[in-house]
Amino acid sequence: MALPALAEPETYVVDDEHFSMTFEVQHIGYAPVMGMFRDVEGQFDYDEQNNTLTSGQLTFDSKSVFTNHDKRDDHLRSKDFLSSSKYPEITFSVTDFESTGENTGVVTGDLTLLGQTRPVDVNITLNKAAEYPIGHEDYTLGMTAEATIKRSEWGMTYGVGNDLVGDEVKLRFGFEAVRESGWFD
Repeated sequence: MALPALAEPETYVVDDEHFSMTFEVQHIGYAPVMGMFRDVEGQFDYDEQNNTLTSGQLTFDSKSVFTNHDKRDDHLRSKDFLSSSKYPEITFSVTDFESTGENTGVVTGDLTLLGQTRPVDVNITLNKAAEYPIGHEDYTLGMTAEATIKRSEWGMTYGVGNDLVGDEVKLRFGFEAVRESGWFD
């Protein structure tokens, strides 16, 4: 009698050329300001057969913030917001995963921002898992994720008290991650 094969998590590396992380925050109540971080790296361990995420981390370069407005971007890098010279990295480290459907789940992780770490839940959808049709042709996962945080929980309070800048920040991620082959990585 044959025993069932036990799957093990495989490592996936975030493809920084196919990664977008956007944020949205209200500006004086008139309209949302939208921006992104241009530089990110990360990896995670995922068992596709059992739909389990066992570990992972994303690291954002806080100086790479971009809102298509140089003066605003400089202000975001200042001590009023990201303090990029003191805290050059923003990290998200996976601590738990709960599957909520065939291709959906909630990733819980520790978000470290301004030197403070708080838990955040991220809703994630696996869009596609297959051999990449062009270029590297490696097995790739395509994902979308969303979360909402209150920046004041990390001590980023500039403009909150007088409603100049909203406290609630909507985060949205879209990315591809390539399975490591183990041969020449």
